[in-house]
Amino acid sequence: MSGFETDRRTPPGLPQTADRALQVLLAFDRGRPEWGVTEVATEFGLHTSIAQRLLATLAHRGFLVQDTANRRYRIGPAALHLGRMWEQAGALDILMRPLLAELAEETGHSALLALPDSAHMRCVVVAEGADGRLRDYPLTNELYPAHAGATSKSFYAFLADDMRSKIFTDRPLARFTERTVTDLAVLEEQFAEIREAGWAYTLGEYDLGVATLAVPVFLHHEPYGSLSVGWQSEQYRHDPAEWVELLQETSSRVSRRLTRPVSRRDRRGQL
Repeated sequence: MSGFETDRRTPPGLPQTADRALQVLLAFDRGRPEWGVTEVATEFGLHTSIAQRLLATLAHRGFLVQDTANRRYRIGPAALHLGRMWEQAGALDILMRPLLAELAEETGHSALLALPDSAHMRCVVVAEGADGRLRDYPLTNELYPAHAGATSKSFYAFLADDMRSKIFTDRPLARFTERTVTDLAVLEEQFAEIREAGWAYTLGEYDLGVATLAVPVFLHHEPYGSLSVGWQSEQYRHDPAEWVELLQETSSRVSRRLTRPVSRRDRRGQL
């Protein structure tokens, strides 16, 4: 179940009925995509009639849909609406920017959170380091090709083989610099090395003179995105391994922010 749903105690001062309905909604996930009335009643210690009313209310507002064949419930279109609003309203930036700002301050370089977008990774949150911007324009919404650069490779290396195959098979791999890998067999070898190491480092594969260190971000043991730090290689000479632990720690904090409720302590930026 979702990390948001694990603590079922309703905090003092909050309405129990609303909290209970949200707990039921959060019980729907990839491991348990559908629920019946009796199952909800048993799982949450509710009377069957109460479970029925909760599910019916959520279905009435579009958060659930009921399969008329088996009378079981699944996630409904209202959840999609909220998901889109989450992306468009800047909530991700609010949650992630403090973490990326810490990373940028610690390293002195630009820190990026990127999410998959077809055969690319899209930069969704960025924090500039003391050395300034990597480019002459903001990196937010910048697309990085799946086969070039650590920002992309650190994610696609951990994607399931069949999903990665759909992205790369029969797709020409464009060359951006002399360091860009355009041979799929070589790329798969690099992906295997990244999986073994747990991180990726590239130099000038997409942007000439730009070095990038990146790690994957996981949600519930599945790749969600990547976290990276980039710098001008001619100006700064670094051993990339010195920041691997820092990036991995920050990646774990990103995962926790996205899978657990934000407590009062978290709001003070201590998570």
